[in-house]
Amino acid sequence: MSVPAVQVRGLRYTYPDGHIALDGIDLDVAAGERVALLGPNGAGKTTLMLHLNGVLTASAGSVAIGGKALSRSTLRDVRRRVGLVFQDPDDQLFMPTLAQDVAFGPANFGLRGEQLAERVRHALEVVSMTELADRSPAHMSGGQRRRAALATVLACEPEVLVLDEPSANLDPVARRELAQTLTTLESTMLIVTHDLPYAAQLCDRAIVMDHGVIVADGAVGEVLSDAELLAAHRLELPWGFTVAPR
Repeated sequence: MSVPAVQVRGLRYTYPDGHIALDGIDLDVAAGERVALLGPNGAGKTTLMLHLNGVLTASAGSVAIGGKALSRSTLRDVRRRVGLVFQDPDDQLFMPTLAQDVAFGPANFGLRGEQLAERVRHALEVVSMTELADRSPAHMSGGQRRRAALATVLACEPEVLVLDEPSANLDPVARRELAQTLTTLESTMLIVTHDLPYAAQLCDRAIVMDHGVIVADGAVGEVLSDAELLAAHRLELPWGFTVAPR
């Protein structure tokens, strides 16, 4: 039996104010799966995401990436394996040029010289931004900045890619361009989103969270065609949009 790309067992997290954000999460994600993580605001989706590479430390339970348990001694290796793409590109773009931003991560993991240059070239090529390598991200459009932030993560060659609201605030063309880029990637993917059509377009599996627990887990078409489930957890498809089970 193959080792899951992501394995979470009994994960609990309580914020300092006493709010229980995760209440015993169990989750397996197979290598190569694309999983949409859905739920209302405050469900615990982003909190779960931040546990996958140790940004937050669990109150109880465990996380393993590719069979490697997350711990203080494995933190650096796990962070190399799990790439987080945050909702706000400003959290990841801070260097004078795009190429420098993309080089920052792999350089931090020890890459130098031609290997580093090749890693940067490849990441920019994947997101179709090679010609913008020397431009400041501050002078890019919202869609370009979102793809630039993705490139900074792809340059580290993660096994697992976690994206927080990737389509938020994008115009239709930028939204489509990002989706086209994401569909070319072979990484295991978890997408935290309120954009249900985007989840249907990119993912085969959907997980619904609410109040820190998983309340549904199944094929994306089955989950998104369950109107009663969606309504119970403050999720809603756009008017006129339907998803057939597949």
